[in-house]
Amino acid sequence: MRIIIAGAGEVGFHLAKLLSFESHDITLIDEIKERLTYADTRLDIRVMKANATSISKLKDADVANTDLVIAVTSNETVNITICVLAKRLGAARTIARINNSEFIDNKDEINFSEFGIDELISTEELATKEIKMLLNQAAFNHMHEFEDGELSMLGIILSETAPFVGMTVMEAATTFPEIHFMPIAIQAENSDNIEIPRGNTVFKVGDLAYFITLREGVSELYKLTGKTKKVVHNVMIIGGSSIGKRAAKELCDKHINIKIIEINKTKAFELADDLPNALVVLGDGRDLELLLEENIEEMDVFIGATDSPETNIMTCLVAKSKGVEKTIALAENVDYSKISHSIGIDTIINKKLLAANSIFRYIRKGDVLEITTLNNLDAEILEFQVRENSKITRSIIRNLDFPRHATIGGVIRDGKGYIALGAFKIQAGDKVVVSCLADAITTVETFFD
Repeated sequence: MRIIIAGAGEVGFHLAKLLSFESHDITLIDEIKERLTYADTRLDIRVMKANATSISKLKDADVANTDLVIAVTSNETVNITICVLAKRLGAARTIARINNSEFIDNKDEINFSEFGIDELISTEELATKEIKMLLNQAAFNHMHEFEDGELSMLGIILSETAPFVGMTVMEAATTFPEIHFMPIAIQAENSDNIEIPRGNTVFKVGDLAYFITLREGVSELYKLTGKTKKVVHNVMIIGGSSIGKRAAKELCDKHINIKIIEINKTKAFELADDLPNALVVLGDGRDLELLLEENIEEMDVFIGATDSPETNIMTCLVAKSKGVEKTIALAENVDYSKISHSIGIDTIINKKLLAANSIFRYIRKGDVLEITTLNNLDAEILEFQVRENSKITRSIIRNLDFPRHATIGGVIRDGKGYIALGAFKIQAGDKVVVSCLADAITTVETFFD
């Protein structure tokens, strides 16, 4: 696939890196020479020092024969302009990164495709959605819903109270035959690697285990992992960033008690005006005395949402030490995603990874409806729409010769979720959720192409 990426900042470089690994023809455009030099020396891509809003430069990049243009500069107006021009010049598909959540909120009213923009990506909106899902099931470390919850991906650290710890996957399935969930990935304690579980894989204390579950399987997971479902009443947010503010607004709408600590006086007063149902405190979230004065130990959830990932991580660690059960930190360094399990933070939300997930479904072969990733892109969870005569429909699952580094977690048929075991036969029109490691993705795609 021929792809133009406009903007060589963190998001653009990260996308170029991931896509170049998969042998796509990538052209990266930016006006800052140092960014391009960094990318050129590390990636097998073409770089262009240019203003991507220049029609002549887009023509030089052969935009007319490009399958996808991704505009991810820091300026949303520039991104929109690039996409409009690229589409008019013959690009097959365009994606624009935006910051203004109003564009997302009103995209049904304003048909952006008429202007030449096929998809809008708002990292703030994606991060807020992630926070809301995590608070819905606060005992879990990771969560992603497919088809409004018909299937859910849940990640949780196994404690010694989980009754299937010490069992193999096969033994657990035999012991609990009526369960409505399936293990799809495991990250062992103190390990950086994700494993796709097989029948002889043993569940161990400290494992970060990921499951696909039906609606009724969520309560079963609570019981079998030794966790208790708790209703979230009190949330403390450090930082009135765009994500912090958007999350606070939506959580206030759900009648959750929100307390925001913001160090900037002007921003704190603006937050107080815009969020009348939240308590805004002017102060430094790194000040332990202030956190204690604001009753941090009474919080159900603590969210680090400043523009500094280090501050977010450190304050989450402080919150954890004071007994807060659920901590969420925003951090844009992709390496932080790997260490959250080992350092004790429940969840790290990375805007770059969320943007990559949204964009990757336009690049994967087959009809990909959704993508989410585990452990810094070591593993992907993909939802495929099954086409007529796809290879995946030719036999029952156990006879498909599906790659060992991948597993089918669940199927949605006619709006209803199913856990897909070996005797299940997938049909055209089904939506199939697959977990796979990076080295198996190309093979998995052949089953749905």
